[in-house]
Formats: sequence, structure tokens, C-alpha cells
Amino acid sequence: MSQIVIDVGLQENRVAVLENSELVELYIEEDDDKRTVGNIYKGRVVNVLPGMQAAFVDIGLEKNAFLYVKDAIPKEMLANKKINLKDISIKDVIKSGQDAIVQVIKEPFGNKGARVTTQITIPGRHIVLMPYTDYIGVSRRISNELERDRLREIIESIKPANMGLILRTASEGLELEDFKDDIKFLLKVLNKIDSERNLGFAPRVMYKDLDLIHRTVRDLFTSNVQKLIINSRDEYKSIVELVDMISPQLKSRVEYFDSSHDIFGYFGIEQAINKALDKKVWLKSGGYIVIDETEALTSIDVNTGKYVGSINLEDTVLRTNIEAAKEIAKQLRLRNIGGIIIIDFIDMNNETHEKEVLKTLENELKNDRTKSTVLGMTQLGLVEMTRKKTRSRLTTKLLKECPCCNGTGKVYSERTVLSLINKEVKRLKLHTSAEAAIFEVSIHIEEYLKKNSNSFINKIEEEYGIKLFIKGNYAIHHNEIKVKNIGKIDFIKGILGI
Repeated sequence: MSQIVIDVGLQENRVAVLENSELVELYIEEDDDKRTVGNIYKGRVVNVLPGMQAAFVDIGLEKNAFLYVKDAIPKEMLANKKINLKDISIKDVIKSGQDAIVQVIKEPFGNKGARVTTQITIPGRHIVLMPYTDYIGVSRRISNELERDRLREIIESIKPANMGLILRTASEGLELEDFKDDIKFLLKVLNKIDSERNLGFAPRVMYKDLDLIHRTVRDLFTSNVQKLIINSRDEYKSIVELVDMISPQLKSRVEYFDSSHDIFGYFGIEQAINKALDKKVWLKSGGYIVIDETEALTSIDVNTGKYVGSINLEDTVLRTNIEAAKEIAKQLRLRNIGGIIIIDFIDMNNETHEKEVLKTLENELKNDRTKSTVLGMTQLGLVEMTRKKTRSRLTTKLLKECPCCNGTGKVYSERTVLSLINKEVKRLKLHTSAEAAIFEVSIHIEEYLKKNSNSFINKIEEEYGIKLFIKGNYAIHHNEIKVKNIGKIDFIKGILGI
């Protein structure tokens, strides 16, 4: 059984998925950096590149979105079996200057803009509507073939003409009546999008997907989840209302957590996040793996470390590699590592052992909602695999290039340090009667606060009733914060000479 823990903060919301009390997935949504995947835009084509078989589309984001030819082909051409899609040029599909209704399927990442498609999909609780594809699909997580056939038969009777439907994992075990409201809602959203096609100028948003908290309820809060725990009274009430509409039988599993306490600290999630930012991950046996992330690919090295085994060398190697395969699958999911992944397991001279390790890796990856493919072992003894890129890696989200070492290492992002300040002020409020406090931070953080985040400090002061005075100190590391003095406001001002 799993749990979902939601931390509602002043500047960001975080969702942690726990399985057997271990952190396996983490989602973060900042107030000023909302997710765009799933959003539908009326965009304008600004450039068509036949040599790349792609086009750039202005959808109103900082960088133009990228549209591949296969994502731009209209419904009519897709349905025509006589047309060879390889022979279609992007310039025959879309023209520079024209408007296009597109949906974001991949977030902007690094220097790359969002990837978009003209083949719109609209997600519901149990069903995903594909208005431009005549098709019925079933989630690969529903493995029972009899159940898959039963669901296909049910949905065929209510499928809108010339449209496609994908049955989500949450649809397992449901009956005909359970799907009707979902389809009504999805068709209503589609009609709204269609009615706005000719209204307003591009670029503009036509449809926004739910925010992180409500998307979590829709997509992750299923009967397999034992509890959903949240530390905001207002969001708790909102979630209960939503659950009451879509899955009333789960309403009793939603719990409110006292917001005066650190919810992630209580469940051990902060500690797990810190470990997920380390390159080295220790295994229970004493072995370890080293994860190196680069822009092009991710390499993972497996080592026996302190583990010496109890039988012979082959047994030691096999046991370490099997344990590592399980941990690697978990870390890929937790860190949200996508793209090409190369794994250097400890050399095995036994082909049976190699197959056993690969099988373990494949089985563990089945728990991951993001699609991955294990391609096998190369002649150099390296395992090649891919995992679909869906959102930013955890390290990209929480870390930034270190200003002290010209990018050779990483430190906390400014937002992560602000979260530390937030947690420390919450602790002061809970355990002291302080009216004011002096916080010492690195010079870089002080400069950042002066330029960007006075509003955040004001929010903290209003939230906890504690006046904050920020002082930069060259002797303090970028990742550190220090509470120098606390007390009455006049006392603190006297210390500062103001």
C-alpha cells in the first residue's frame, strides 16, 4: 500500500509518493513556474524547417515550442492508409504564419522549448479522450487480459463516433455507469476548445490542466493508496470536495496534518530528498551505485563496496548486481531521470546471471508509471536502456550550478534555501516567543533576496508574525542559514543599530 503526502508551502507545493514508507516519487510545482504539459494553446507558426522536419510555434512561453512533423499530421492524413508518413514533408502540413491549436507534451528543458502536438488528448479520472484518433487503448498497468477485454467491450458501447479513448489504470474493475460522467465531462471540455478556435489572437491559452494538487487526486489517488495527507486546511477541503465527486469511496482516506509542524520532516521525506541529490547511493549489503547525470545521458556504476559475500565471488557479484538493479529502478523513478541510461554492472562471467539481473531490472521498472525500455547488454558489458523524459529531473529542480566553483559542482538553488528559512521561522514560531530574528546567509542569497524575493520575506512575516532581518556573511556557505539572534523587535533593532 502507498501513501501520498502533500506539503503546501508559501512559494511551492510538493507531492511525495511513498511505498512501504519509502519515497519513490516527488513532484514540485512553484507558484511562478506552473507545469505546462497538458495545456492547450492557440499558437502561431513562426518558422518551418524542412531540413529538420519540424516547425517552431509561438505559444506565449519564453521559448518557442517545437512541433515535429509526426505530431503535426492532421487526422485525415493519419487515417489514410495509402499515405506513407515518411514521404510527408513538414512544409506540406503546416505553413509559416498560420495559427495552430497545439498541446504541450513535453516541458521546456534547459535551452529547449516545449514540445507540442496537434493531436489533442484530454485526460479525465478514468479515461483519456483522443478526439482525432479512432482507437481504444487500455493502460499497460492493467495486466489481466480478461479484464482488458472486458473494459474494451464496455467502452466500445459508449465511445463517441470517430474518437479514441484510453482507459487509465483507475478504470480497472469499473462498470459502464462509472464511465458516463467522465465522457460527458471530456466532451464538454472538447466542445469548449472547439468553440474557441476562431476567437482571440494567438498566442493564448485555450485549456489549462489542473494544478499539481488536484492533478494528483485525479491521476494518483486510486484504491491502491492507503492515505492522502495534506497540511493545508483550505486545500484539504478542496480535495475532499473533488474526491466526493470522482471517487467518494476514497473520501475517508484523505487526512489533514497540523500545518504548524513540518509534514515532510515528520514522514522522513526531507532526509530522503537529500539522499536523492547525492551521487553515491549505498545498498543495504554494503555495495553502492554512483549516478552521474549529464545533458546527453546518465551513467550508473555498480560497486561491491564493503560487501564481501559469504559463498564465492560469483555469488557476491550476482547478489550485489541484483540489489543494485532494484535500487537503480527506484532511483530513476525518484530522480525522474530520462533519456539514455548506461549501467555498468559488476562484470559477470555467467550468462544465466546476466539474464537474471536484466530480468530483475525489467520487473522493478514495471512499478514506474513512466515508460522505459531495457535494450540489453552491449559487447562491452554495459546495459543500455531508455526512460521517457516527462519533466525536469529532481537535481535540475532543486540544485543549480555552484557560483563558487564555476559550475564544477552544485549547491542548493535559491528557492531551496528560502524553504530552509521558511522551515526555521516555523520552528521559531512553534517553540519560542520571538518577535524578530536575525538570519545570516551567504552573500549570494542576500543579493538574491534584495533583487527578487522581498515579497517572500513579507509573506513569511505575515504568516508567522515574526520580523526578519537578513544579513549577508562571506563566511557562510551558500547552502547554510544561521539564526544569529532572536527576541523582541526593539532588542533586535538595538543589536543592528537601527
